[in-house]
Amino acid sequence: MSLQIKHLLGLEGVSREDINLILDTADTLHEVLQRDVKVVPPLKGKTVVNLFYENSTRTKISFELAEKRLSASPLNFSVSTSSVNKGESLRDTIQNIEAMKIDMVVVRHPCAGVPYFLTQCTNAVIVNAGDGLHEHPTQALLDMMTIRQKLGRLEGLKVAIIGDIFHSRVARSNAWGMKTMGMNVTLCGPPTFLPQHTDSLGVPVTDDIDEALDGADVVMLLRVQLERQSSAVFPSVHEYRERYGFDMEMLSRMKKDVVIMHPGPINRGVELASNVADSGNSVILDQVTNGVAVRMAVLYLLGAGGSD
Repeated sequence: MSLQIKHLLGLEGVSREDINLILDTADTLHEVLQRDVKVVPPLKGKTVVNLFYENSTRTKISFELAEKRLSASPLNFSVSTSSVNKGESLRDTIQNIEAMKIDMVVVRHPCAGVPYFLTQCTNAVIVNAGDGLHEHPTQALLDMMTIRQKLGRLEGLKVAIIGDIFHSRVARSNAWGMKTMGMNVTLCGPPTFLPQHTDSLGVPVTDDIDEALDGADVVMLLRVQLERQSSAVFPSVHEYRERYGFDMEMLSRMKKDVVIMHPGPINRGVELASNVADSGNSVILDQVTNGVAVRMAVLYLLGAGGSD
């Protein structure tokens, strides 16, 4: 089987068949990561450029590991030491990189739409590692992989995503991807943290955390993204924690097997209490592990497995 898509720009509009194929492939590759020798040859001879215009820990390292596990040759682009600081445009940057005969580009950028723009400038395969406030598709895929591992299915599960929804590309990718997979997603946060045009996401949106948590099988907490805010949109960290922070008292009211998730980095003691983050219900470190397998699957299917 092969993917219907040629690039992974987001999960909006991606079919259930493609998502299932990525998740099933990731499950297989997850087994590879448990071996003593964790390297397989599908991308041998392929060059992948990690074009990161934003800071990243988990995503960047995860993609680089995925590339090396698949025997590709990763090249890491650093804005601080590049000609971007001399005024070089994004188009010129990518076309000059492509002239060096590369095959795939993994891009993270503060502006929404950059991954799509790159598909108009280059013949390389483009994978979106996060674009502005738009999408972060591989994060949503690893989230769904982790849920399926833990609960055995996706269809019909209720998911509450709580926090800074407005600035969260993770929330958008999960809303679109999980809805496609038949999951019931509710987005929740303070009114100033909710998107203005909620209809486009196609899922319920509320500022009532008790309503969002009612009957939830999965709770995903999001951090307050202060770096993306030009003005104060909530009174204080203390007030946010009191109204929307998830702690052990709230966990005690949930289903016994409720799954607690966070895309990282965690602001411990703000959106999520440390004892909940480290509890048996938490799958946060599983998400990180699965990130490598999912990114291997995406790179393999687009770079070696082919697409229709």
